[in-house]
Amino acid sequence: MPVKKYNPITPGTRTRVGNAFAEVTTDKPEKSLLAKLSKSGGRNNQGRMTVRQRGGGHKRRYRIIDFKRNKDNIPAKVKSIEYDPNRTAFIALLAYADGEKRYILAPHGLKVGDTVISGQNIAPDLGNSMPIGQIPVGSSVHAIETRPGQGAVLVRSAGVGAEVQGRADGKYIIVKMPSGESRMILETCRATVGSVSNPDHGLQVLGKAGRRRWLGRRPRVRGVAMNPVDHPMGGGEGRASGGHPRSRTNVMAKGQKTRKANKYSSRLIVTKRKTKKK
Repeated sequence: MPVKKYNPITPGTRTRVGNAFAEVTTDKPEKSLLAKLSKSGGRNNQGRMTVRQRGGGHKRRYRIIDFKRNKDNIPAKVKSIEYDPNRTAFIALLAYADGEKRYILAPHGLKVGDTVISGQNIAPDLGNSMPIGQIPVGSSVHAIETRPGQGAVLVRSAGVGAEVQGRADGKYIIVKMPSGESRMILETCRATVGSVSNPDHGLQVLGKAGRRRWLGRRPRVRGVAMNPVDHPMGGGEGRASGGHPRSRTNVMAKGQKTRKANKYSSRLIVTKRKTKKK
């Protein structure tokens, strides 16, 4: 298993389950593909906190990822599989035949020395990027575009993959998302064959509050533990439940719809995502 348990030599390691990083081959990133990454601490341009429970964390540098995969018909060899602190998936360093280097999201099962390519009318092999209309039905894909040339915006998290289900009327392909939703994607939008790497990411247990602080997450206080002035669920005598579950801004939880009724992309949804049965 790519996860490992720790001996309980400290309270923090007693319950910790970490990533073994078995797929990662190097800990030194490609310097030419690094960029500065500044932090906002959840503040906007006026310095006001707009996102709570954010701040601190270890210093990071951004890895420039090629989400467009627009270097067509030039084979690239995988030089390394690397850890990226800015995302849950691993990344792969490609060295193209013309000498250029680029990072991509590493598909699960991609190895050092493998060759990948992007373009039209290519083999639907692992790691290859091509128009989704040319990928066989039943294939697992990730890094999907929603507009041609936009770059991948869907199915990018660790371990996820979408399934190509077939062709819809006209120029659309029906794709089943990891959430269970089936939606239409334009056939000229690109996708990468395979699922995303690091499928055991969800099995990790941080083990202590300090590791969460290293990741840039500050403490989160429950609404029922607050006063009425601070939260709709605050106050009450003793351990009051707080009434109906809702957010700090009074948005009801457990059932209230928050999606816009007339959202432009609703026409592309064939089947809504799975919902929990009550």
